[in-house]
Amino acid sequence: MLSVLRNRTYRHLFIAQVIALIGTGLATVALGLLAYDVAGADAGSVLGTALAIKMVAYVAIAPAIGAVADRLPRRTLMVGADLTRGAVALMLPFVSQVWQVYVLIFLLQAASAAFTPIFQAVVPDALPAERDYTQALSLSRLAYDLESLFSPALAAALLSVITYNWLFLGTVAGFLASAALVVSVVLPKPVGSPAPRTGGAYTKAAAGTRLFFATPRLRALLALNLAVAAASATVTVNSVVYVRRLLGLGAAEVSLALGAYGGGSMIVALLLPRVLDRVSDRAVMLGGALLLTPVFTALGVLTAAGNGGWRRPALLGIWAAFGAACSMVLTPAGRLIRRSAPPAERTPAFAAQFSLSHGCWLLTYPLAGWVGAAAGLESAVIALGVIALGAGLLAVRLWPAREPVLVEHEHAGLHAGHPHLADAVRVPGGWRHRHRRLADGLHVHG
Repeated sequence: MLSVLRNRTYRHLFIAQVIALIGTGLATVALGLLAYDVAGADAGSVLGTALAIKMVAYVAIAPAIGAVADRLPRRTLMVGADLTRGAVALMLPFVSQVWQVYVLIFLLQAASAAFTPIFQAVVPDALPAERDYTQALSLSRLAYDLESLFSPALAAALLSVITYNWLFLGTVAGFLASAALVVSVVLPKPVGSPAPRTGGAYTKAAAGTRLFFATPRLRALLALNLAVAAASATVTVNSVVYVRRLLGLGAAEVSLALGAYGGGSMIVALLLPRVLDRVSDRAVMLGGALLLTPVFTALGVLTAAGNGGWRRPALLGIWAAFGAACSMVLTPAGRLIRRSAPPAERTPAFAAQFSLSHGCWLLTYPLAGWVGAAAGLESAVIALGVIALGAGLLAVRLWPAREPVLVEHEHAGLHAGHPHLADAVRVPGGWRHRHRRLADGLHVHG
């Protein structure tokens, strides 16, 4: 898997991603402490509102960036987003009012909504071979999971010698380092020219979303995003409730539970590159979504149980299973988008995935919290479990087993009389053209 890091462009981009993730993790810890200083007992409400603002920024900004990304240099956009994030993080220690927190969080997350889809669209251009790209997707999943474990531990170590305001400087340093790494490489240009688009700004911003609704496997991905959001919201929102109230354990056990979720996700991310050589994306991703239902069932049994020492290891196992199932869905998702959008249209497609997937979390995060608080954990498990089951079954129905997949191939000796020369693009050493590959391995040019 690490062999893809020999590619200098990807290596710099991956290191930039890791450093920026660590900086963001430090900011998350510092933001909680800042909210307590500013709002006191209302800190939880402030953080909940900040999380909602984050999701709104993701849903609203990403499509707009996708609409203009093909008109501006990608490196300029990525560096500009990093510098914006660094500037916002530099201002956070000077906040004294709650409204200032909200404004700065919106700006910070809007810049992230600009950076991430462009980054995701650049990677398949830097690694055109599907096997390399699959390994890069697994590394990216591992980076997210490791950050969720490493950043809190690093923050705890730093807070033993400095105040939390200094953590924001770590965030600033992370974004500046990310910008420097992006500047240090020449980003590949998309193959071909962007398709001409008519209409106003809204039409351009909605181009990626229209692609999702027009493509059966991407419609299925929308349903899969909702299934994953139901599971991840359960873990993110209610872990502390399960550990502290239901099981009566200490605060350190909350980190252990979240670590179990990340551990399950990492194991799957490590195994998937080899699995996807033999098993289709459809089988893996739908299998992960349908696995969520028995996991929710097990969680329901645990929630209803009165007592027993078995509940602690059971919760860790359930959280690890949630992480594994979600990783089965999330890790290969980039392969679907790569196959469904021509290179010049990948940024709007990844922007649509970024926006629509976070729209699912915008629904399930408050649902997990509100239902759990108002009607109890059992009701929250049932509600989110039903959503996961319905979304998984919908994905099965939406994703045809024999759907053609557009695949690009390079041919060194493609001659002028080749019947598909009109679909070909000149590349170093030959030509690249596209054909449709059916699920059973048959090939139909087109």
